[in-house]
Amino acid sequence: MSDNRLSRRQSIKLLLATTALLVPMSRLSAANQSASLETIIMHKSATCGCCGKWALRMREAGFIVEEIIEADMQAIKSRLGVSEKMQSCHTSEIAGYIIEGHVPAQAIKQLLQERPKVSGIAAPGMPSGSPGMEMGAPEVYTLYSFDPAGARPLGKWQGDKPA
Repeated sequence: MSDNRLSRRQSIKLLLATTALLVPMSRLSAANQSASLETIIMHKSATCGCCGKWALRMREAGFIVEEIIEADMQAIKSRLGVSEKMQSCHTSEIAGYIIEGHVPAQAIKQLLQERPKVSGIAAPGMPSGSPGMEMGAPEVYTLYSFDPAGARPLGKWQGDKPA
């Protein structure tokens, strides 16, 4: 009869070899997971409640949202190139784009997938029924893409879906 048990030295070598293989694989998996999650940096006023509701909707859609309370939102909008006609209550940044106002997660995901040459997208004003503004009947509103040359309509939306 042969003895198939490993010696203590063989067991330690096997454990070290297995660990050496698994650690790089777990690091690679964590890197892939974090790369797939996009982070939204949201600038908002301390007094606006709908901004937090929009952030919650974005988190539910799989985004990581970092909320920054700003004393001067107008300065943020000016620095990021959001024209007065495109403005809403909060201004966000993601992957080099500006997201102004209550833009639906679906529109943001489409922006990130298509990667157009624009500064960002906006839902001007505070459309009733848009993400974070779910009080009352949802209105049909227009989303716009914008850049320093101006704004162009992207389409009509109602709530968080294309109309």
